[in-house]
Amino acid sequence: MSDRSAQAFWITAPGKGEHRMEPVGEPGPGDLLVRTLYTGISRGTESLVWHGKVPASEARRMRAPFQDGEFPAPVKYGYVNVGLVEAGPPDWVGQTVFCLYPHQTRYLVPADAVEPLPADLPAERAVLAANAETALNACWDAAPRPGERISVIGAGVVGTLTAALCAGIPGTEVQLVDINPARRAIAGGLGIDFAHPDEARTGNDRIIHASASEAGLQLALGAAGNEATIIELSWFGDQRINLPLGEAFHSRRLTLRSSQVGQIPPLMQPRWDHRRRLRKALQLLAAHPEWEALIDDETPFEQLPQAMDAILDGTGLCHRIRYKE
Repeated sequence: MSDRSAQAFWITAPGKGEHRMEPVGEPGPGDLLVRTLYTGISRGTESLVWHGKVPASEARRMRAPFQDGEFPAPVKYGYVNVGLVEAGPPDWVGQTVFCLYPHQTRYLVPADAVEPLPADLPAERAVLAANAETALNACWDAAPRPGERISVIGAGVVGTLTAALCAGIPGTEVQLVDINPARRAIAGGLGIDFAHPDEARTGNDRIIHASASEAGLQLALGAAGNEATIIELSWFGDQRINLPLGEAFHSRRLTLRSSQVGQIPPLMQPRWDHRRRLRKALQLLAAHPEWEALIDDETPFEQLPQAMDAILDGTGLCHRIRYKE
């Protein structure tokens, strides 16, 4: 075992965190030693983990691939890591890669746990990879068709990326809905129509809900047209919500179904696996430099224990964590 070590961010109790030193061994055959360049904060999921709100029933499904510890704490959690391969097989050394690894300065993983970035994708933008993968999976679940009127409720990172993908389908009329007026400019920069909930269009063919709020899902039901499908992309953790499933829910024959990135939709499974999906998400990020507008703030890794509470309780979009050279 080498005396090489790394710093890792651990949640020590709900709402509290610290850096801990961790040993990092020498890479064996097929292993890679990766130095982290950036990690990203997944606001929805990591907020639930930070506040200790992961339901006991979901603890196993919520585990990140390289998580240490158990919910609620102490736990080392995260799954958006962009790094540089420092040691391993010669053809890997020097490559910039994406890995589902927590917030840690260096780490050792099997080579098949990482995906090289496309040559034209900057490492700074690649922290959106997990969000782009979720948005791609949501589009597969929603199955939008050319010409449809589609409403995406919730202009967070995943909602906005999902709206952008839907807007790329010929003839679609996509509207992004959010209570935050600051999201209008971002939507406009991506060529997407924006509306406050009070102005939201009704009679939509397809609704994708991503606001993680009871009011947002209620709005989705009201904005759906006859025989429309509503895709629930939010995850509420241990929160219970009330829905008006009386009223016109039955008479309009609405379909409400969930989307979750952990499973590839059945129609895609014969040809797609998680690696192919991640590779496609990275290719989409490379092709859309305008998506970088969804990264709206950055914090040095050494400040993360003090900053995490403000990061997760804020109203920002993707928050990037920067590591020293």
